[in-house]
Amino acid sequence: MTDVLEDPDRETLESVIESEATDPATEEWTPLVVAFLCNWCSYEGAQTAGGARKTVPANVFPVRVMCSGRVDYDLVAKTLTDGADGILVLGCHEGDCHYKTGNYLTRKRHALFTAVLQGLGVHEDRVRLDWVSADEGERYATVTREMAARVRELGPLADGNSGPTTEVTADGD
Repeated sequence: MTDVLEDPDRETLESVIESEATDPATEEWTPLVVAFLCNWCSYEGAQTAGGARKTVPANVFPVRVMCSGRVDYDLVAKTLTDGADGILVLGCHEGDCHYKTGNYLTRKRHALFTAVLQGLGVHEDRVRLDWVSADEGERYATVTREMAARVRELGPLADGNSGPTTEVTADGD
């Protein structure tokens, strides 16, 4: 999975995810993590990691988008239903967005993503938001390894295994 999908339309992304996802019922399961990378910072951070020969999990599939602000709820939900077990959204550090406000929009959307997905029984750790700049190859490698490991701990989403959730009692405790 070393290829990068360059700013794909949704049908192309769906096709690629379906071809990369493993069926936990018939194969040895390998979690599929789709990483949406901002073109200006995080994608360049991935390139820096590669140039420095940093270890990045093979099951993290990079998708280059012009801005992390382009990753909306529909894209997250569709990516998960198409077979991804986790999603990593990596953008420019706050204040460094090429489009000025894209990463602020991303932060707001991430709060919405996690709330809605938790309401549907999907563990919040399946969708992670983080910031990686162009010169942070080591950080890119670390974040992708952490995400791949966490999704492996949660297990396959396709099995209906959303991972452990926080139980809330009637009195809110």
